[in-house]
Amino acid sequence: MEELLEVKNQIKVFVEEIGDKKSLELLALLSEGKMLRSKLILKIAGVSAESIKLCAIVEMIQSASLLHDDVIDEADTRRGKPSINALFDNKTSIMFGDILYSKAFTQLTTMDKDVAFTISNSVTLLSVGEMMDVDLTETFNTSYDKYYEMIYKKTASLIEASAKAAALLSNKDADAFALYGKNLGLAFQMIDDILDITQDSITLGKPAMLDFVEGKVTIPYLLLHERIEDKKKLESFYKQPLSNEDQMWIKQQMIETKALEDSVKQAQKLGLEAIKSIKIYNNEDLENIMSQMINREF
Repeated sequence: MEELLEVKNQIKVFVEEIGDKKSLELLALLSEGKMLRSKLILKIAGVSAESIKLCAIVEMIQSASLLHDDVIDEADTRRGKPSINALFDNKTSIMFGDILYSKAFTQLTTMDKDVAFTISNSVTLLSVGEMMDVDLTETFNTSYDKYYEMIYKKTASLIEASAKAAALLSNKDADAFALYGKNLGLAFQMIDDILDITQDSITLGKPAMLDFVEGKVTIPYLLLHERIEDKKKLESFYKQPLSNEDQMWIKQQMIETKALEDSVKQAQKLGLEAIKSIKIYNNEDLENIMSQMINREF
């Protein structure tokens, strides 16, 4: 997409304005993502100087959160490339994240007040979600509400804000598009959590069922724990290396209790609700994004 190139160029201009050579060098080393939030903004608001600026701000915020994430997770790769903390150190990753955050907020002050509030408020939620994510790995979480709140804040809040801000920019129904963005974010995270169990290591590009080993009790595990008789056995696998036999036992229990099936249904329900919320706009691109995500093979 030519527009995404415009977004990347705008980010480079913003970083050039800082007047720091090292920041530009670090920007060039960042691994590129799918720019989901930018695609969403442009499909809602169309292409204009303001929408490109909004995309650049949101992408800088997303990159900053990932720079901090990699330090928290002690990750040495990001999307198949060495992470900044692996190439340099944790301090550099944190400080560059701070630079991108602060520059994004500086640029936000030049935008419409409601747009600026929507984005900046979501970053507070995102940060709380990050902290919740870390706290929830301390013990085996059995609360669906805590899981839902964490994935909403950590993943869905910025996607929700991006869609809402784009609607505000283009005088569309902000609440309808906010619901679409929120549900897209929630469904995206739930499906990611499901794929960690259903896909093999080669497809995932990481060990299968790694979430549970790292202390993340995601929706399939929550539903399984609720329904399984031998709760103690499941809990005994928490944050432990899993043998092939252990993995097979967990998967089999998830199939028998319909924990996997019902996890998929919950994500699909959110997706259908999102499509319904923006139906009057006949935005086929947005409907297709959601449909493709919730109707994939598991």
